[in-house]
Amino acid sequence: MFQGETAITVDDKGRLAIPTAYRELVSGECGNRLVITYNPFEQGCLWLFPHAEWEQVRDQINALPKVKKVHRDLQMKIVGAAAVVEPDGVARILLPASQRATTGIEKKAVLLGMGNKFELWSEQAHLAKIRQTIGEDEISDDMADLRL
Repeated sequence: MFQGETAITVDDKGRLAIPTAYRELVSGECGNRLVITYNPFEQGCLWLFPHAEWEQVRDQINALPKVKKVHRDLQMKIVGAAAVVEPDGVARILLPASQRATTGIEKKAVLLGMGNKFELWSEQAHLAKIRQTIGEDEISDDMADLRL
């Protein structure tokens, strides 16, 4: 559904405009509702899910047994921090201040379409991540079968 990399500007009030290429998808297929939450695996990154996709992710995460600390941590970072956002009349969404501060997302950010969701990266975190290469010792068996 979503793919591509877009440089984004966050205004002084913490709003970003959804890129024109995604506006119809967000309004039509997403019901004009996105859910924004932390990416628990990468610093400097937020996830933005279409609402219907979010409900499936939320239910899977909440079904994990709460007796394990790692499950509770995942639930806190993804479900507990989730905020529903709806684009305004000019397709802007407001990023929660606490999430912007925690991830370091300021004036410049990068929006990545990752299929079923968006990733919103701080400019610095994105640059650091994209400059990393994948070493031969990191290639999984699943990756080895790819024809790249």
